[in-house]
Amino acid sequence: MEASPPTLSGPEYLRLVGLGAVIGIPAAFLAAAFLGFVHYAEHWLWDSLPSALGESSPPWYLVIALPVVGACVVLLARRALPGDGGHPPLEGIGGGATPVVFGPGIALAAIGTLCFGAVLGPEAPLIALGSVVGMTVALFVKLGGPERTVLATAGSFSAISALFGGPIVGGMMLVESGLGMGSNLLAVLLPGFVAAALGYVIFIGFGTWGGLHAQSLAVPNLPEYSGTHIYDLLLGVAVGVLAALIITAVRRTAAGVAGPGLARLGMPVLLLGGGLAVGLDAQIAGWLGANTQDVLFSGQTGVPDLAGADSTKIVLILLVGKAIGYAVCLGCGFRGGPVFPAIFLGIALATFADVWFGVSPTLAVAVGAAAGMAAGTRLLITSSLFAALLVGTPGIDAVPAAVLAASAAWLTMQAIDRRGAPAGS
Repeated sequence: MEASPPTLSGPEYLRLVGLGAVIGIPAAFLAAAFLGFVHYAEHWLWDSLPSALGESSPPWYLVIALPVVGACVVLLARRALPGDGGHPPLEGIGGGATPVVFGPGIALAAIGTLCFGAVLGPEAPLIALGSVVGMTVALFVKLGGPERTVLATAGSFSAISALFGGPIVGGMMLVESGLGMGSNLLAVLLPGFVAAALGYVIFIGFGTWGGLHAQSLAVPNLPEYSGTHIYDLLLGVAVGVLAALIITAVRRTAAGVAGPGLARLGMPVLLLGGGLAVGLDAQIAGWLGANTQDVLFSGQTGVPDLAGADSTKIVLILLVGKAIGYAVCLGCGFRGGPVFPAIFLGIALATFADVWFGVSPTLAVAVGAAAGMAAGTRLLITSSLFAALLVGTPGIDAVPAAVLAASAAWLTMQAIDRRGAPAGS
């Protein structure tokens, strides 16, 4: 942050915490409305529309065409509205203060990405929209620059709390990404924790409305994994290293597309071509025997089917198809979050061990989620915590392997970064 953070004392700071509590409620309502709209739009495009056409599942022409239509929506948002549609996913999940005037463009670009099947998640748009709520409140209250940033963070914190099963994982994400602030970090995060706690109560109150219960990644009916075995720990290390290598290949491919492709083709052609490539990628996977819907989208709803897969062919198709779609969407100008597709890829890698060696699917989910998230975000503790919460009580014994998976992924990413850095840097 550019300005020094507020001090953790005095009535002014208590007022700031109170404002964080106030922000948590509208930020949660906005996030719920946004996610509900995305859910119903997805249902109409991918279920109701095929049914009206006399098809039991999306036909090939819709699978190919809908991502192109989504690219047109994203292009409209980026060209016609302020803010360029939000934070580029190739640069991470974003954060910080988002100007209020960017809100409509961010929402429209995210709708064009998420509803039409692009391989990105909702976390980055929610962070930005929550920040917009905080900045809106700041317009009506006399605050300095650091205080406005704190309120923007509080809004973001509240908005994403449902995606990660409550405020704890989102809070750890903000803590780990802000470690450079030292002890001052707590002054920034406390209003956010209050906002997230109140916001999550709002999400719980909505129940199943708008598919909110399905927006966070969850894998139901996991069998109990008991005992921690040495070969499971080794599996965690192997999956962590492989996840880091695959995510690196995806990101480098995306960077190669985003740089030269944008300069040579221009944004409209690159976006529309990317939408076509994503649709073709999913349909080819469908022709090979996989579910096109598991290749499209962020992967949140596809993880349960992936975890239950018993065919090497299907898991391989999903891994390759998702990786290609992920690289295209990162590099061609779509707007969304990069976290959930990386988690899907990590779980796909770990599922091979389930198919080949009969390891527990609970272990595979824990190890894969930790490895994929650590490789995609470079956040070690957050990834381990998320994996532990994802598998819950049935997978408590899988946590050591998940920690090793996240550690191996993190160390591998650090080694790759150092090797790619210019000499003397």
